[in-house]
Amino acid sequence: MRLVSRTVIAAAALSLLAGGGVFAQAALTKAPAEVQAGAYALDAAHGKITWSVDHLGFSTYRGQFVNVDADLTLDPANPSAATLTASIPLTEVDSNSDGLDAHLQTADFFDTANHPVATYVSRSVTVDPAVPNRATVQGDLTLRGVTRPVTMTVRFNQAGPSMGGAYRAGFDGEATIKRSDFGIDYALPVLGDEVSLHIEGEFIRQ
Repeated sequence: MRLVSRTVIAAAALSLLAGGGVFAQAALTKAPAEVQAGAYALDAAHGKITWSVDHLGFSTYRGQFVNVDADLTLDPANPSAATLTASIPLTEVDSNSDGLDAHLQTADFFDTANHPVATYVSRSVTVDPAVPNRATVQGDLTLRGVTRPVTMTVRFNQAGPSMGGAYRAGFDGEATIKRSDFGIDYALPVLGDEVSLHIEGEFIRQ
């Protein structure tokens, strides 16, 4: 009798767990209109900027900025009111080369002794009405004390509860800048001027 009771209890527990799993999965959404409104902060462990530049014509060289700090506000009822601010610690660059990482800190490139952080502040967000999970973000990038407009194309991936229960929204973005626009002209033109940026970020609702 006790064995039967334990079996029934175990089955009930498994049913509840399965139901919870189904519920959590159902709460995930790829529809921007269903995202929870509010303030979000970037999960730095799941957010980075990958840059790529032509290396003397031989290859496309890639590196990353990590430990980025960013804040996002979202209102699915008024997506154009979204705001984004980001701080990029230029000392947190990873090029897979200690020598290059050190060189990037100098006045030839980022001059981190005087400008340790780059910032990006959005000015407008325009959602593509034909593809509502795509948006164009117009904003200002400040690098080495120089501010220039930079346009970023953004794709909304998904929102909902993640492992651990936190509600998060995930995005990927793309932008292209010219480093010479920010006074970084070392080794031009043999070292590429255009720098492609791929941004990936998971933002946690606060």
